[in-house]
Amino acid sequence: MTRTLPHPFDLATELAAVGDGRFAGRTAAPYANMVGPFGGITAATLMRAILDDPRRLAEPVSLTVNFAGPVADGPFEIDARPVRTNRSTQHWLLTMSQDDAVTTTATAVFANRRPTWAATELTPPAAPPAASVPVSEVPEFIAWVGNYEMRFVEGAVAEIEAGRPSSSTSTLWVRDEPPRPLDYPALTALSDVFFPRVMHRLGRIVPAGTVSMTVYFHATADLLAAQGDDPILATARAQHFGNGYFDQSAQLWTADGELLVTSHQLVYFKDA
Repeated sequence: MTRTLPHPFDLATELAAVGDGRFAGRTAAPYANMVGPFGGITAATLMRAILDDPRRLAEPVSLTVNFAGPVADGPFEIDARPVRTNRSTQHWLLTMSQDDAVTTTATAVFANRRPTWAATELTPPAAPPAASVPVSEVPEFIAWVGNYEMRFVEGAVAEIEAGRPSSSTSTLWVRDEPPRPLDYPALTALSDVFFPRVMHRLGRIVPAGTVSMTVYFHATADLLAAQGDDPILATARAQHFGNGYFDQSAQLWTADGELLVTSHQLVYFKDA
């Protein structure tokens, strides 16, 4: 009999319930970043905590994660609390802690979606089909990138390694590696697959880290199910650099031009 092993992403975001709204987890070495875990996996784990909570209603429409301090390798605890539940929305407050010190805070809104008039004013970036774009090489010294298949159309990581300053825009086809059906935790993590925009502008690696990240979910559960494990088209660019911080916006699209997510980040950096 063939035994199917759990996907590395599911192992990395696995939680154990230890009380009412309390979950225990552990950082995963395959999703390590230069310092601490990949921010996307932390955000995805917080999303997982709400989805695993029996008090949860409906689907996510937004998640804001504030990285208050470094997450050390090892165990952590998440406290998830629905602070208000209305007829159509549910508001959550979450904290991640290690040794009684808060490392991360988050708020989330879940909602019952209802049919309404709809329009998307954004348009997806121009890109050839994913299958025609070769898989890109990524830095081996950063563990988390090995969990993603990346096919860069613009703004590849190689430009940073080559010392070439460039635009802050990156566009790529991306999916989990090995392929995994898309769900809300995976979509949360994919919203953070972009290297810091300041490194592209400067053409070199500098200290940088996300301070706050907000993800707005436009994808319904039905759209995620239809996406399966196909690559998604992801694009990001910065708006302003200065005084030690920059902000970036990102969008994730299906190959058919359906908008899955819009995301916004504030990132701290040093240029010396």
